Amino acid sequence: MPASFLGSALRGTFFLAFGLWWSVRYPLKYLNRKGAVEGQPGRGRAELFEGAVKAFFALVGILVEQFVPSGPHLQLYSPKTHSWTDLTHWHYSTIYLFFLLSGITDVVSHSPLKLPPGLERLSLTLALLVEVSFANTGDAVLDQHLHSLLVMAIFAGALCAFLEVFLQDHIILETFRTSTFLLQGSWLWQIGFVLSPPWGGPGWDDSDSSNLLFLTMCFCWHYIGALVVVATNAVASRCFCPTLLELVTSKQTSQLGVSVFLLGCPFVCSRTA
Repeated sequence: MPASFLGSALRGTFFLAFGLWWSVRYPLKYLNRKGAVEGQPGRGRAELFEGAVKAFFALVGILVEQFVPSGPHLQLYSPKTHSWTDLTHWHYSTIYLFFLLSGITDVVSHSPLKLPPGLERLSLTLALLVEVSFANTGDAVLDQHLHSLLVMAIFAGALCAFLEVFLQDHIILETFRTSTFLLQGSWLWQIGFVLSPPWGGPGWDDSDSSNLLFLTMCFCWHYIGALVVVATNAVASRCFCPTLLELVTSKQTSQLGVSVFLLGCPFVCSRTA
């Protein structure tokens, strides 16, 4: 059973939002490390915010999957029909559940209850692997082809996240993971348009083999678009970050000057007296 357009769009928006956020955040973090201002107070606020947003999005996804009019409403097995209830909604709820756990791990990892380094990336890896395990569920050839391409994006992101467990703050891995999230998000939107068009009517012709070839090319174009977004935001960060660093440095210098002045005033006054 193909997913609905709204379901695909919701999941795609989740990954696009994080991909866009990371495409700005990671270049700035890298440049800040080079500028030696990473130790500023509030460094962990971005991670806390990111984890909270991830957990919120995942919780909303679970509630939507469960309580839409056609949803199971938390009923897994129907005693009347002696059969499982809406397993499609349940399997998407399971995916969201693991991303909810990943968001909670992000928050706890950067709270006073310090968790081992890399645990937040490990939880993200598990969430992506769970998503991979549910990716190919359709019977139609077109559905399977679309989701097999999606699996490539998911698995690439999971591999990056797993490597980041051991290679933390690695800008190449962070950038590649960002591109895979952008690809996954845009491709989920593409899946929605192909299988369940929002304007109604049937999806693309499953018997036309040229559709498979076109969608394979389209998948590559989606990734090129993701790389363009990452590169554009990286260049923009490189252009604007020196100004931000200069402001931070000048602010630190002025604060240091004020502190020295205040500390030196009593000494000067005593010598004058």
